[in-house]
Amino acid sequence: MTIATNTEALNASALSTRAIHAGQEPDPTTGAVVTPIYMTSTFKQDGVGGLRNGYDYSRSINPTRNSFDAQLAAVEGAKYALSFASGLAAIDV
Repeated sequence: MTIATNTEALNASALSTRAIHAGQEPDPTTGAVVTPIYMTSTFKQDGVGGLRNGYDYSRSINPTRNSFDAQLAAVEGAKYALSFASGLAAIDV
């Protein structure tokens, strides 16, 4: 188990450690150890209504935002965090 997925160890870590390691898992396809910035607007779907790994349109969610949300939650000591493409989107939540 890595520090990024071990929530108890991560929560006990210093702020700088949480900021660096939270949400950082090696990419299973490329082996990249730092989450890349995904510039993709849409993702391949497995069929009508069948999302691949939960992604459909990049403005709603993408791997980069998932990583950022995990990092933000760890830094704030929260279980979850949400980020939005614009300030107006946050109003609807």
